[in-house]
Amino acid sequence: MFESAELGHKIDKSTYDAEVPRLREALLDAQFDLAKKAKFPVIILIGGVDGAGRGETVNLLNEWMDPRFIETHGMGKPSDEEMERPMMWRFWRALPPKGKIGLFLGSWYTWPILNRAMGITKAAELDQSLERAKRLEKMLTDEGALLIKFWLHLSKEKQETRLKLLENNPKTRWRVTKRDWDHFKRYDKFLTIHESVIRHTSTAEAPWIVIEGADSRYRSLTVGKIILEAISKRLADSDKKKELAVRAAPLLPSIDKLSILKTLDLAQKLDKKKFEASLEKYQGKLALLTRDTRFKDITVIAVFEGNDAAGKGGSIRRITGSVDARQYQVIPIAAPTEEERAQPYLWRFWRHVPRKGRITIFDRSWYGRVLVERVENFCTEADWMRAYLEINDFEAQLVRHKIVVVKFWLAISQDEQLRRFEERKKTGFKRFKITEEDWRNREKWDEYEQAICDMVDRTSTSVAPWTLVEANDKNIARIKVLKTLCRRIESAMNAVESK
Repeated sequence: MFESAELGHKIDKSTYDAEVPRLREALLDAQFDLAKKAKFPVIILIGGVDGAGRGETVNLLNEWMDPRFIETHGMGKPSDEEMERPMMWRFWRALPPKGKIGLFLGSWYTWPILNRAMGITKAAELDQSLERAKRLEKMLTDEGALLIKFWLHLSKEKQETRLKLLENNPKTRWRVTKRDWDHFKRYDKFLTIHESVIRHTSTAEAPWIVIEGADSRYRSLTVGKIILEAISKRLADSDKKKELAVRAAPLLPSIDKLSILKTLDLAQKLDKKKFEASLEKYQGKLALLTRDTRFKDITVIAVFEGNDAAGKGGSIRRITGSVDARQYQVIPIAAPTEEERAQPYLWRFWRHVPRKGRITIFDRSWYGRVLVERVENFCTEADWMRAYLEINDFEAQLVRHKIVVVKFWLAISQDEQLRRFEERKKTGFKRFKITEEDWRNREKWDEYEQAICDMVDRTSTSVAPWTLVEANDKNIARIKVLKTLCRRIESAMNAVESK
């Protein structure tokens, strides 16, 4: 696949000098139009072999375009902070918002390729990394991002010539390191891996564009023109709203009318005396677990979802009441802000992934897309249908990084919800908890119940199962939450110790 990039493409200086001013002007016009409309982000990956001009290309694009609307990210070796999170976390944080261009020198492919070429990982691990990259790119493009992937190529002979030229010039000598020559010695191995990566990750929505890097003028004009054409075409199409086709079978209610929520015994009770004893026991256990030296090696994400007035806040307070305030963070999730709407849906959650030795508690979560957004038609059917896969992939990445994901659904009956609503209306310090939206949601009880059952069915996985909590009795709910959390943390700590 690299043969077409080794044809000796060249552009003479006069042609280059004549075309660059027009290209720069057109790129700026497209960039300003992109920023004004702010309907989609542009993500540009610059990959390729050492010496092929990746750095020069990035510098030139920054020179040609307005720096206010372009963000450049040199994705070198991960920092200690980044190493404490899943690999994709650093890229999610760097994604550009709608209306801006994100330029990545190095990407989610860089380290999987390097690790494989240096013999640190096996072929199967590279394949898994590529599948994760493809799912990320599919999600980004489904969310509307324009993803442009460049691969700058040099033959082995031209790479050697290029490295020697740079090394012999006092002004560029610093750019050639021992690492570059080490990679050159492995050129053939890198080439085999590069071909495999490009072949497996060049998709319809995000194809690789392979460009010969030997002639800087040819390379620069080609990259610039492709970016201009891609942005201009997307801008022209941006006013024509396209809804993705839904290829999955429709989600229908169970033909026997059975619901997993209806299997819960909501009549359970726990008297005050037993509750207080159990509360002391499990809060004490949680306090000891989070102070254990082994806890610094794990991360916990606790997700709280449930019916309105099901007691999520009360359960969360029983957790935070027994954990050092420096170890946890509670993230309340409401309607997305303007900043969050300018990013892919999962961005607002990825950025809160905690480091090791910490607990992050989500009071409502990424499941809003398959619950309230689905029922209230805040997103298209295509959006919430594909969200199941995206959510499962997100959680699998968390768990792969040894993060303990504990998900609670707090369930109450319609009658109990009504009783709590009425109680909140009458209690001064609880009135803020009840809104007109809560009353409207009651009218769609059956629709929400169907969405909840579909959610549990499609996202309760072996690595991140749902815990359904019978919450008509708050005492029962709070103890079950604490007990489950302690068990999951203890199990994770024992797994770390056994290694």
